[in-house]
Amino acid sequence: MADNAVSEGASMDGHPLKLASIPATDSTVWTDASPLLQAACTGLRDGELIHGDNFNLFAAMSALEIMDPKMDSGIVRTYYSIDEAIEHGAAPIPISLDSTIDVQCTIDIMDHLLACEAAWHKGHSLAQTVFSCIYLLRLDRTAPHALLHSYCRIIRATCKAVVSVASNARTHEEEDLFTMTYGLPLNGDGDDKCLSILNAVEDTISRQLRACKAASLKRRLPEDLEPLQSNPNLEEGFCKALLCRLCFRKHFFHILACMKRPQGRGLESARKHISSCMTELESIQKSAYFIRSCFGESCEGDIDDKTTASGREPIGFDAMLNSRLSALMPPRTIKILSWKKAVEYFVKLLHDLDVICSYSLDPHLESLLRFVVQFQKSQPDLVARSHLQLLLVQDGKLYGRDPLFSVITKAAALLEATKNHDIQKNESILQLGMLVMNLLKILCTNAAWQRRKLGKFLQDWHVIYVQLELALRNEFGEVSSRSSNDENVCMKIFQHILLWVEEQTYWITFRFLILGFELELYSTSEYCMVYWYLYAVLIKLAEKTQLKMAVSYDTAKRKGKKKKDSPKDLARESRIPPAVTFLQCCIFLAEGLTMMLAALRNEISLFQSPGPFNTEQEKFAQHFELLQRACIPDHFSYPSYKESTTHARFSTLAMYNYFKDAQRIAKEVKSSFSNDPERLAELQKLEHVAEHNSAAQDLICRLGALDPSLKVSFELSHHPFFATVVAKRS
Repeated sequence: MADNAVSEGASMDGHPLKLASIPATDSTVWTDASPLLQAACTGLRDGELIHGDNFNLFAAMSALEIMDPKMDSGIVRTYYSIDEAIEHGAAPIPISLDSTIDVQCTIDIMDHLLACEAAWHKGHSLAQTVFSCIYLLRLDRTAPHALLHSYCRIIRATCKAVVSVASNARTHEEEDLFTMTYGLPLNGDGDDKCLSILNAVEDTISRQLRACKAASLKRRLPEDLEPLQSNPNLEEGFCKALLCRLCFRKHFFHILACMKRPQGRGLESARKHISSCMTELESIQKSAYFIRSCFGESCEGDIDDKTTASGREPIGFDAMLNSRLSALMPPRTIKILSWKKAVEYFVKLLHDLDVICSYSLDPHLESLLRFVVQFQKSQPDLVARSHLQLLLVQDGKLYGRDPLFSVITKAAALLEATKNHDIQKNESILQLGMLVMNLLKILCTNAAWQRRKLGKFLQDWHVIYVQLELALRNEFGEVSSRSSNDENVCMKIFQHILLWVEEQTYWITFRFLILGFELELYSTSEYCMVYWYLYAVLIKLAEKTQLKMAVSYDTAKRKGKKKKDSPKDLARESRIPPAVTFLQCCIFLAEGLTMMLAALRNEISLFQSPGPFNTEQEKFAQHFELLQRACIPDHFSYPSYKESTTHARFSTLAMYNYFKDAQRIAKEVKSSFSNDPERLAELQKLEHVAEHNSAAQDLICRLGALDPSLKVSFELSHHPFFATVVAKRS
């Protein structure tokens, strides 16, 4: 109670504020506590706190600091309520009696709402961003202003659509504030007609623009048209500036609607609207020069931090009005994105959505996983990732059309006929389908959440492998020659799926480890253990991948019923698959980096684990505890790591250069990926790393401990997770 009384009794600068009209009740009496607090302030020293006898540390953590804007949600900046703000003219309708100023201010409101929307997408609360607009909070008041009313309606409908997408995808748990509406007027009557209202306004402005062009050609003007504003010289420019903003909102709303259609049926239409949105954004950027010239300001002025194209402050916004609704905690101090950055954000968002819409909906899981990982490299924001997840997983099926068992049989290199086998009703198989679905959802989260969830998720994959293995033994045991054909088929399905589960488990582990580089979780002193673990995982992944491909080739060969293997078939069978060769290149790089780091540590005491708080063994446990719990890989532990690296020396490095082998493999395997530009680019990066590291290793082995001026560092300059060794004389 004292909190609110203080908030109304005095402002931050000490001047008195008008007491808000909150009536007292039978159980409450409002008292100005300002003198009491002022006296307390003079009697307290820094760090002291007034508290009762029952006040404890837990209560201190939850305490609010009165009159601190970051802590006191009851503090009044300008207005106590929306109605009070409206009464004092904070959001007038019409905005101005001067029609030219009215149009200018309307454009400022549109631009600021765009900046607020981008800030909301970035994780700030809806209450303190988009719904800091008083016109949105009282949308019925804007009805006499057709232009503003149509724009605010489609903004509200767009926010509702985005909240729905993020809530359904459940990616909003990364940022809880994103989907919290706190009782804001997000659902309004007639919002389903927002497009028709917008189209009517757009049509009117389009006719006015045509009239302006006709006037310039001295043609006869339609008599029923009224100009937007009073200055004929500015009419055409204002029409263009308004049209591109209205058209952008219309096409963006269409994108959201098209991408929600089941089974990806609206993706082609969404791409057309994305293209239109990009065109309108270009026009919006170009209109900034005209808008600023209307105020007699130079276009070269600094508006980098402004939220409008004109550089002026918009009318009708107050972020503090909703501060009490922002969360069950003190409101955050937020900074709305500048207009320029907001436009850049939407350009990137549209690009990310276009990448999603252009995907071919490949039913092969391996291709899909590569696409998602590649998509995540562009660091898409939550809205784009939510749309991707909803596209991938619909109604418990891939793309809403492919049953998960069918997806698993394809991934496990089983024959097409097995996708309808009754084994799909097995409890373990059903659980495996759920794991695949959850994996796709996890891969659509941001990097930090993704790594955290993948680490815990690995135990589920280990458990399902054990369950499948037990089910295979219990149901089939030793299959005799007299077993039925159906039993043999069931056993083959189990065996293929078991092999695939192993391969997938190591792929997830690999993803978990490399995300640590992206998130900068590893220090250079920890690179040795990380690359050692990465080497062990890559070896297992290559083994399982090659075994799966061999089984796949054997299955395809039996299906063809060839009586005799030709020399060409035998050569093909003995050749290492390109995917495995690619992994071998990575294995040599990981092993080379491990041995080089170990030798530098053993010979000249570089990259030792510093700090008095954590031993190397404790750091090993911190990084790999989740992998160790899931026994990935088996029999790999800190003692085995020490045993592998303790004896590394420069002399052993000189005897065998792993980087040269990696460089050779990268060159040789390129031809196998001539139709895969992403893999070719990856190989190019690996080749650069191998080449640089090979030269650096030769220099280190030649000079080594003999030259104390030799400085060695590791940089992620050519590849995101394979470091480049830089060796220089100081």
